[in-house]
Amino acid sequence: MKRISTLVRLLSFVALLGVASAAVAQPTQPAQPTVQELANSPALFLESARKLLKWDEPADPTKIVGPIYFVGTKGLSVYLLTTAEGHILLNTGMPGSGPLIEASIRKLGFKPEEIKILLVGHAHIDHAGGHAYLQKLSGAKIAVIREEKALFESGGKLDFHYGAYKEFAFEPAKVDQVFDHGDKIKLGNLTITALLSSGHTRGSTTFVTAVENGGQTYNVVFPSSASINPGYRLGKNPSYPGIEDDYRRTLQVLESLKPDIWLALHNESFDFDAKRMRAAQAGVKAWVDPDGYRKWVATQREKFMATVDRQD
Repeated sequence: MKRISTLVRLLSFVALLGVASAAVAQPTQPAQPTVQELANSPALFLESARKLLKWDEPADPTKIVGPIYFVGTKGLSVYLLTTAEGHILLNTGMPGSGPLIEASIRKLGFKPEEIKILLVGHAHIDHAGGHAYLQKLSGAKIAVIREEKALFESGGKLDFHYGAYKEFAFEPAKVDQVFDHGDKIKLGNLTITALLSSGHTRGSTTFVTAVENGGQTYNVVFPSSASINPGYRLGKNPSYPGIEDDYRRTLQVLESLKPDIWLALHNESFDFDAKRMRAAQAGVKAWVDPDGYRKWVATQREKFMATVDRQD
């Protein structure tokens, strides 16, 4: 029976909750769940990915470009966007990550109490788990796209696939501001455009902005997940009506973007660790990766088409 090595390949193929895993298992590790066991139990799949990919382990914060900083964990990306009029925080990791994010922000010399807006790529436990904590700490307004409001405020309980699993629930919080596809979110000198990228959830959102660093302007994209999680149905008996068309539209949106720098939800997806190491010598240039973005989007389309063909 294939054990931990199979789990790594499975995570890479289906990209659970947006993961494109590059983790390498040690042969001396104890036996892990089989693929079939993981497919039959979303809760077990979540816990396995959480441990293997170090979603709850602290990581050193770092500057990426201009006013954008990484303040996430070893496996999950959380981004602080700073301005003279307060800050924006995009994603908050798993429940329990709030204090880790708070500590990272302080380590960078910023005050989490000055966060004014909390955003999220999509309302799954691994990206919205710390919103309630950081909202209480900062008094920031939580802003989500209209299609994600109900799911977010339910703490994940209204998710079309994971709502029945208590392991996927997170502390709910009230949404203060709702925006629509194409709307601009402004704070200080920052302008962020929100793009509906539904499929992974009904309100998955991609964010686009432009920032300056060293006299040069960089287009930055924070793509939401386009992955198809285990158990999602696109063709016959769809997970929700229109899900296949939603994925098609999302892929078109992602393909239309031309970022200099792209910053995904999961660190493995965009080689975060390798880029951070190169940045110690190369600076911002280490994060510039338009080819990597195109390859990532092409891979998402290939996986989508393979799923459609398999489920038809």
